[in-house]
Amino acid sequence: MNNLNSIIIEGNLTHDPESNVIPNGNHVCNMRIASNRYYKRGDEQCQEVMYIGMESWGTNAQVCSEYLRKGSWVRAVGRLKQERWKNAEGASRERFVVVAEHIEFRSPMKRQEEQQEEVEPAAAGSSETLPAVQ
Repeated sequence: MNNLNSIIIEGNLTHDPESNVIPNGNHVCNMRIASNRYYKRGDEQCQEVMYIGMESWGTNAQVCSEYLRKGSWVRAVGRLKQERWKNAEGASRERFVVVAEHIEFRSPMKRQEEQQEEVEPAAAGSSETLPAVQ
């Protein structure tokens, strides 16, 4: 029986996604996100930033590489994967990455459309502007 291995994380990409096609034809997209945590210590407002590696596969990878760029906001649902290797000196190394199985994001195109909706004029002959549609 599998144990629970599930994660939800959101943040902003620290660089443009790196997309590759592996020999079997499957797509993989590697990303790194910065996730902020804000908290108070007494009267002091504090911030903690975590930098997390993330990968997506298949159609998710293709969509991420097409629409995401450095600074893009993402929310990922997936699982943690532990990678282990030995470096050139023979020392054991390891890291954890999020394997994103579901990704949500706001594309720059969508944000531009939302901004345009705020300034489009109302009916012909009117000088009013319509409020943005929520």
